[in-house]
Amino acid sequence: MGKYSNEQWYIEGVQAYLAKYGEVPPPWIFAPEYHPYSIGWRMGSGESHMMYLDEWMSQQKMSFAEKVNYLHRYPAPPRWYQWLVHFLWDDLPYDMEDQDYLKYFEKLNQLGFKLADQFQEDFDREDLD
Repeated sequence: MGKYSNEQWYIEGVQAYLAKYGEVPPPWIFAPEYHPYSIGWRMGSGESHMMYLDEWMSQQKMSFAEKVNYLHRYPAPPRWYQWLVHFLWDDLPYDMEDQDYLKYFEKLNQLGFKLADQFQEDFDREDLD
């Protein structure tokens, strides 16, 4: 168990997600209007969601195939594909250059995530928080 597993706020928050979804959903389900780099993920309810998700995922100990299935239940907008890469291949450094993602976008494509060619356009949208 992680550092929040016994905290009342965590238990209540996760119970609410489990009642609604049966699991803790990925970030784009919680706040579809948020850009992956939004300040909303670092404060307030977005930050709390990421804490719920990280803690809950650490308890699930999902295999690679289980992670893929989880993501297929919640189709991701292309702007989230870098996040998908780090979620599936969790040993990668976070300071990767954009071109370093290309081979992983191809792997995502092979796994059924077919929108990698739309990543940059979706990522550059200015109508998101």
